[in-house]
Amino acid sequence: MLDLHRLKALHAVATYGSVGAAAEALMVTPSAISQQLAKLERETGAVLVERNGRGVKLTDAAGLLADHAEKILALVETAEADFEALRGAVVGRLSMAAFPTAARGIMPNALTLLKDRHPDLDLLVYEREPDRMVREVTRGEIDLAVVQDWVNRPIAIPDGLSRAALLEDVADVAVPADHPLADQREVALADLPGDQWIISSPGTVCHDFLMFLIRSSEKEPQVVCYADEYPSQMAMVAAGHGYALIPRLGRGAVPDEVRMVPILPRPIRRVYALWRTDAARRPAIRAAVEALRTACAPLALEPGAASQSTPV
Repeated sequence: MLDLHRLKALHAVATYGSVGAAAEALMVTPSAISQQLAKLERETGAVLVERNGRGVKLTDAAGLLADHAEKILALVETAEADFEALRGAVVGRLSMAAFPTAARGIMPNALTLLKDRHPDLDLLVYEREPDRMVREVTRGEIDLAVVQDWVNRPIAIPDGLSRAALLEDVADVAVPADHPLADQREVALADLPGDQWIISSPGTVCHDFLMFLIRSSEKEPQVVCYADEYPSQMAMVAAGHGYALIPRLGRGAVPDEVRMVPILPRPIRRVYALWRTDAARRPAIRAAVEALRTACAPLALEPGAASQSTPV
């Protein structure tokens, strides 16, 4: 009889390419993964791993077994979801992840709701970047993720995942308090400055959106600082070093030296919940989506903002 835990270890090595990466994904030690593989070799009577320099590589037999393991693990997940649905109980372990501002602005209230409504639910939460979360949900490492996209960079949803819209979040331009734009009620996209921008690192969703936004006003953005955390960007603006595009979700306190000025048309980022479609029947998934929507309700877009948003 093949052991599910050992099949899961083999599948993780096949998916991530190394014992160390598999151990990180499964939150165990590399030694534990190696032990599971050794026991699986004894169970099957086949050589599954071979030394390859400082690492290992899977044999053809291991590749065949890993393919079957993927199907077996998916069937087990479906069976567990069906059984939970039959019982109708919101129980068991539920792992969730959110991008940083959602981890601050949405998850605390959502978790409070889930714990109050479903005390038998065992919750585990991670803070992650959106692209990583999509991969982790797809691979079954986490059950549900709160992800974001911007209108010029819609998130790619792989087959086998389902999603629910949670929120449309507005971003404003942060300028120093003594800047000419600081006293404006709103600023047109065409009037945004092209120089002295403080933005996220290249390759991130927020970086790509800001570059798109400024270029759409026929200016080439001149960057003076790359900072991935919005508090860091805000501190740079407060010191008079430039401007930043800061979403409202999870923004926190604005320094006295900074003014937040709305932009027309409104820059909008969209926030979603993602989960594996095979697990959709789990009452815990449905309860989590409901709690997230409830937590997002007070954060809804101001009236009329959607019709003034930056066009797709």
